[in-house]
Amino acid sequence: MTVSVPGLARRLAAFLYEGILLFAVAVITGLVYSPLVQQRNAMEHRAGLIAALACAFAAYFVYFWTRSGQTLAMKTWHIRLVRADGTKLGVPQALARHLLSYAWWLLPVAAASQMLKHGLGFGAIACVGIVSLLGYAMLALALPGRQFLHDLLCGTMLVTHVPAPKTAGKPA
Repeated sequence: MTVSVPGLARRLAAFLYEGILLFAVAVITGLVYSPLVQQRNAMEHRAGLIAALACAFAAYFVYFWTRSGQTLAMKTWHIRLVRADGTKLGVPQALARHLLSYAWWLLPVAAASQMLKHGLGFGAIACVGIVSLLGYAMLALALPGRQFLHDLLCGTMLVTHVPAPKTAGKPA
């Protein structure tokens, strides 16, 4: 089976677009969660809100990846997530990929934590964060199939998926 792997720039563009969509998911989650627990300020029930957001994000990705293999951002950028054999993902595999994809954030969060301990400013922390995220993305260029590390670990892959053009039906 020959597949086309989307370029790194297109995958990163979809990643940024996904962030905008996840902001909407976070707002909706907060709007539902806050009244349920009668949250009066941001510091009350904070752990519960973080757990609710984690569950909402996981549900978002698992739903779309198991349904069509594409979130809205992935559809826009013509990217589909499939198993290594080209078939649809099941719930366990989609959930595992979602959890392992947090590897993107491990190095930047660890670096920021250490930098805060040593009193470095926000600018330095932001630079290290950006470099770390781009470093993880660039790793895909060296890995087999040009896939991200979490895709290799989960047996999934991102492929180019351009939908067939819709033909206008003529009235009979």
